[in-house]
Amino acid sequence: MPAPVRVSFAPALLQGSAGRGLAAPVSTGVASFAVSGYAPQAVRRSDPAALQTLTGEAMGTTWSVRLHNPDFRPLDEARQAIEAALALVVRQMSNWEAGSDISRFNRAEPGSWHALPPEFFTVLACALDWAQASGGAWDPTVGPLVDLWGFGPRAEKEQGAGIPDAYALRRARERVGYQHIVLDLAGRRALQPGAVHVDFSGIAKGYSVDLVAERLQALGHTDFLVEVGGELRACGQRPGNQPWRVAVASMADQSTPLALPLRDMAIATSGDHWHAFEQGGRRYSHTIDPRSGEPVAHGLTSVTVLHAECMQADALATVLTVLGPREGLDFAEQRGVAALLCERTAQGPAMAMTTAFAALLP
Repeated sequence: MPAPVRVSFAPALLQGSAGRGLAAPVSTGVASFAVSGYAPQAVRRSDPAALQTLTGEAMGTTWSVRLHNPDFRPLDEARQAIEAALALVVRQMSNWEAGSDISRFNRAEPGSWHALPPEFFTVLACALDWAQASGGAWDPTVGPLVDLWGFGPRAEKEQGAGIPDAYALRRARERVGYQHIVLDLAGRRALQPGAVHVDFSGIAKGYSVDLVAERLQALGHTDFLVEVGGELRACGQRPGNQPWRVAVASMADQSTPLALPLRDMAIATSGDHWHAFEQGGRRYSHTIDPRSGEPVAHGLTSVTVLHAECMQADALATVLTVLGPREGLDFAEQRGVAALLCERTAQGPAMAMTTAFAALLP
């Protein structure tokens, strides 16, 4: 049986240039998608020649594709399709790019309507759906709060991450509210009500995985594993009619990861392992609860979600992270979501999974 891909997860970055997050498989056949350490993949002796690998950098992180290519078609076409898909996501959805579609929308005049590219509109509609379903626990207009706490592209460089004063927090919260954005579904337009700042950092990386998979399928490829910055989507199967196998490190005990067989399934994780700060004896996560305007205060360290689409898995992982260990588990269970929640408690690390997640275990 082939060795599983082992996954630890980095936060979504969506920067136009590489260098912030690192993600690539290592030569043991186990993939480590962590911010620290990077090793390019080496082909294992046990891998058939038709199982090929492409890697690269985009969106401030790295990507990799494991491709079953039995006809040995030239890989240049696949690489170009992958790079074009990732460049499109940056061009449309990166808050770090002043000329991106999302940045232009955020700067637009109050009361103005904007025709959006289909990819941008798809992500925005999905984000607003989950914002409504979660009662605003996740909100794509949370950008002003992310910046205020020092985690966004407009954070004060001199100050860095830190606790804002009450007045600044109140002013930022006044600009947050998914209900202010109005969509024209027929015209694929969105209303900028004024000073609303959209941030796709909790969903766009997952969408980029789906878009890469879509572009590869358009080229006629059916069996591959796509990874962008730690978010993955498995399509088809490995050579030998074997499922792709992913070992999910719970972060509670990475020495005993959960190995999952995946066919036509995506996996995404939200966590506070890499992007946080400590002040006054408290750890402040980069995950902001839009309802309070502050970083989440519960003990969840990571949430892993499986879904047919990586965009949905990415969004749901963020939703559950904000909701917390109890409410998040209930939310996922009620909707049949396959989710694994890892929590830091006074008694040590604790893990909980939904019925749908447990059903996927071998």
